[in-house]
Amino acid sequence: MSEVKVNKISPRSGTGVQLGDSGDTITIPAGATINNQGTATNFGATGSASWTTTVKTSSPFTAVAGEGYFVNTTGGAITVNLPAGVAGAVVAIKDYAGTFDTNAVTLVQNGSDKIGGSTDNKVLNTEGIAATLIFIDSTQGWLVTDDGLQSTVSRDPTVPYSLNFLVVGGGAGGGCHIGGGGGAGGYRTSTQTSVSGTAITVTVGGGGPGATTNPATNTASNGVSSSISGSGFTTITSTGGGGGGTAGSAGATGGSGGGAGHGPASGGLGNTPSTSPSQGNNGGAGFPSASHGGGGGGGAAAVGAAGTSSTGGVGGAGTLNTITGDSWYWSGGGGGSSSVGGAGTSGNGGIGGGGGAASQSGTAGTGGGSAKNSGGNGNTGSSTAGGNGGINTGGGAGGSAHGSAPYAASNGGSGIVIISVPTVDYSGTTTGSPTVGANGSNTVMQFTGSGSYTT
Repeated sequence: MSEVKVNKISPRSGTGVQLGDSGDTITIPAGATINNQGTATNFGATGSASWTTTVKTSSPFTAVAGEGYFVNTTGGAITVNLPAGVAGAVVAIKDYAGTFDTNAVTLVQNGSDKIGGSTDNKVLNTEGIAATLIFIDSTQGWLVTDDGLQSTVSRDPTVPYSLNFLVVGGGAGGGCHIGGGGGAGGYRTSTQTSVSGTAITVTVGGGGPGATTNPATNTASNGVSSSISGSGFTTITSTGGGGGGTAGSAGATGGSGGGAGHGPASGGLGNTPSTSPSQGNNGGAGFPSASHGGGGGGGAAAVGAAGTSSTGGVGGAGTLNTITGDSWYWSGGGGGSSSVGGAGTSGNGGIGGGGGAASQSGTAGTGGGSAKNSGGNGNTGSSTAGGNGGINTGGGAGGSAHGSAPYAASNGGSGIVIISVPTVDYSGTTTGSPTVGANGSNTVMQFTGSGSYTT
């Protein structure tokens, strides 16, 4: 095979150069590059752009015919000056960071060129958009030939993906007549996988009402359980908290146990039914003499403190979780009430929504904070109520004060269910009106009432 080596081929006359004859095959060897500085015709690629992988972040910049650009408008809007219109010229733009809806790209035509038949500037302001424009003629100018969204490339619905759950049961009511604090609702987390089209049923439990009468066998009402379930899922149930005991009565069992009322009584057992890891802790015992301290309700991370001769037990602490992107504690136990000749210091609610206990004439307990909704403070005065558990925290209520019937009730805080899924997999199909937000690359649904999510 003969070989000709030259640096340039030019026509002998006119402006046309022909390579080979009809039927010939012109071979471009592997590794060779054809650098087109003009307009390619009849190659079967008219309207295609060569994408530049250096991301554009500065404004303005001038596009070059034949090139496509990834444009990042995170730092602000960007103006793109289009090149002079030549028939067949192509320019393409892609939203690099999904921010065109916040900071748009403005396309500015060259001189009297048009965009879609108009001499006005045009704007790309759809999140994730990619658009290819080709210059046709002086009548229409640049026309869009292709456009699409990143979401057009959808996931394979048969491939499983991971979902994270936080399930918090309803907190229990507080006991009365130097009552024990309500136990926190059970606290459980789970990571499970699913494929598209699976319905997840969400049940959110309410808080338990507080006690208003005080026979020795009486306790406040337990909170109601919260759960998630669905085909192919392991059902996760967080049990409602155990009710706080009244004078002389034990706390009830539950996700976390209720604190006992003052007198020789024990706190309720937590983690009932048993789960691993534990969903809650025991409530505190009452001090075994009249007119002293009731026990604090158990929390997700700690037992409720026992009452002493002069103080009510502090509610057990809740557990920190960042599934929403915020550092919130959940499932704090309610504080136990105290009375020493009408005085005494009552227990604070556990961090994570536990209610503070009331005191007849001493120092009332404060509500546990660092939660989606902090627990209520206890009140001061005969027969007054402890603080309610924080709404949608699973916090137990504080115990109510010494006095005489009727007693004011302190109620447990309702539970919550939170589901976190990768945003690329989020279907948007829900019932029950959850609050939807973002945590990094995940979409987060907060259910404060019962509903569902379909993957």
